[in-house]
Amino acid sequence: MERKLYPLKFEPILKQRLWGGTKLNTVLNKSIGEVTDIGESWELSGVPGDVSVVSNGFLKGNSLSELLEIYMSELVGDKVFEKYGNEFPLLIKFIDANDVLSIQVHPDDKLARSRHNSFGKTEMWYVMQADKGASLISGFKKDTGKEEYLKALENKKLDDLLASHEVEPGDVFFIPAGRVHAIGKGILLAEIQQTSDVTYRIYDFDRRDAEGNARELHTAQALDAIDFSGGDEYRTQYKAKENEITAIVESPYFVTSLIDLKGHELRKDIFEIDSFVILMCMEGSADIIYNDGQKESVKMGETVLVPADLKEFTIKAEHKCKMLEVHMPDVESESKK
Repeated sequence: MERKLYPLKFEPILKQRLWGGTKLNTVLNKSIGEVTDIGESWELSGVPGDVSVVSNGFLKGNSLSELLEIYMSELVGDKVFEKYGNEFPLLIKFIDANDVLSIQVHPDDKLARSRHNSFGKTEMWYVMQADKGASLISGFKKDTGKEEYLKALENKKLDDLLASHEVEPGDVFFIPAGRVHAIGKGILLAEIQQTSDVTYRIYDFDRRDAEGNARELHTAQALDAIDFSGGDEYRTQYKAKENEITAIVESPYFVTSLIDLKGHELRKDIFEIDSFVILMCMEGSADIIYNDGQKESVKMGETVLVPADLKEFTIKAEHKCKMLEVHMPDVESESKK
């Protein structure tokens, strides 16, 4: 009898960073050993050299790349496989900023393809925990000229041009390719992005690594990638409702909703979306019930990939559970726009 696909968990890929800390362990209960500078946990990745490996069920030990080769559209959906083939289109992370990240920008698809043979990088952040007064940077305060920007960069006054936002848990920021941004000190967040590891570092606060070396800056490359337009409101506005699904972000690259349950179960039918579903548990725990009674438990800090072929499942929370639900947009309708 052929064994069916099921909700898949993966081994976290932990990344040491100059600005990393210990919250991935103390808050999200990930095993990070003795190190104190883990900045990222790549929860689901198809990035070459950092491909996720299954940690549960009969497919344990298989990589995401192997699953795509074997299961193809059964894993990701017909239209998604038709468009992306054996490349998994999203990179899912938890990020612990124990110090401020560099001010940076990412290229869009066109620029990234021509320079790096890569996807561009549009992303979003969901703040899970923030120290008192913690803030992040997203976008310019007002429309800014290139000369004004370069002068501020040269004089180390870039902060004067950029919009800073104090944050608290539940805050969401959508970061399209081209928007200048930086995660601030004291923030733990979930990041959903296109599969790309291309970053143009604009300014790094004159930091030095353990060997006394400054990190590389990409001033010229970034100049062509930056969107210099300004805005008033960069925070994504939404109002969560208990025991319901709340839409947060809908883009050409991913669709994200918040599921907030309290002693409730929610049935999900994913046949129509023709896409895999990713569930990132932000708080509490729940059971994912599928195939007439089988279940996979998920708790805070865990990520689950629900294959497109599963068609329907139920999320059951005995107590409280908050999770992000991510899937691909209708790639066919996007291509017609």
